[in-house]
Amino acid sequence: MRTAPAAPARTRHGAPAGYRALRRHRASFLLHRRTAVVTGLLAVVLAAAVIANLTFGESTVPPGEVVRVLLGQPSPDQLVVGTLRLPRLVVGLLVGAALGISGALIQTVARNPLASPDIIGVTHGAAAATVGALTYGLTSQAVLPYVSVVGGLAASALVYVLAWRGGLQATRFVLIGVGVAVALRSVTQLFLTKGDHLVAQQAKVWMTGSLNGRGWEQAAPLGWALLALLPFVVWSARAQRRVTLDDDTATALGARLGRDRLVLVGTGVALASVATGAAGPVDFVALLAPQVVRRLTRTAQIPLLSSALLGACVVVLGDLLARRLFAPVELPVGVLTAAIGAPYLLFLIVRSRPGAKA
Repeated sequence: MRTAPAAPARTRHGAPAGYRALRRHRASFLLHRRTAVVTGLLAVVLAAAVIANLTFGESTVPPGEVVRVLLGQPSPDQLVVGTLRLPRLVVGLLVGAALGISGALIQTVARNPLASPDIIGVTHGAAAATVGALTYGLTSQAVLPYVSVVGGLAASALVYVLAWRGGLQATRFVLIGVGVAVALRSVTQLFLTKGDHLVAQQAKVWMTGSLNGRGWEQAAPLGWALLALLPFVVWSARAQRRVTLDDDTATALGARLGRDRLVLVGTGVALASVATGAAGPVDFVALLAPQVVRRLTRTAQIPLLSSALLGACVVVLGDLLARRLFAPVELPVGVLTAAIGAPYLLFLIVRSRPGAKA
């Protein structure tokens, strides 16, 4: 005789165990306590990373003066902090947050921790388009970010079309994405061999993902693009719950899975494309941040705000280490994120083997 499954534990306020019910007038919300704690801690770590990034450089600025500049108060270090370091930091923050959210959305749809923009070909499409533009003489820094966005969107559309067979199957989506990424990498190398030597050197620096020379001219378009995508991100945070259900259950509850998955993937791809356009392909941030956050929060779906904060932390701290570890030589931030992310990718592959312990 089969017994009915036990009902989930509830608190005395009627919320599921681990959650807290928040009510404001007629609206009510469920707050996951562990996620709230993790998000708060990540915000503190990010604030400390921001201060450290603005403090250390060729010259060290007292943290107190950094805070004064950030608060808009007069400071003798206004030129160093506000003019030279702050624009670069803002680009790093926005790029890291965009990649963190992008990875969370794409991994949710694919139901695979290995699915991220740099694994399934999105950043490779952006790189191929940008290097191709540089090879054929388009070197305008105002136009190149838009070329990157177009390349990333085109690559993702190709992967989505090839992976669609009456639905989006997770394993097929990832495998086709990896194949497209390899093909696009070959196209990029072809462009590098065809181009001028100086152009090739410029393209290689961009392809590693770098914040060197980034300023308000990159931060402003990136900020406006992320602001335009914010409504889709907010909607995606709710749609994640439906997408994480199995297809039969979600359909029975009235969910339109095809539409939900398309919007989630489209939003994730757009975020990764605009981030790549601003700083180049900063690898493994979109892979690393969502999975670490999921393990910290222990939630069914990946919290988008926590992923954004951790992605920003990784890029900001990576940029600081890239500037100071081998000073006066300055490494691209993508070198540091790859050094951290590549071992983690191997860890995920080992854990995903049949019979591997969870």
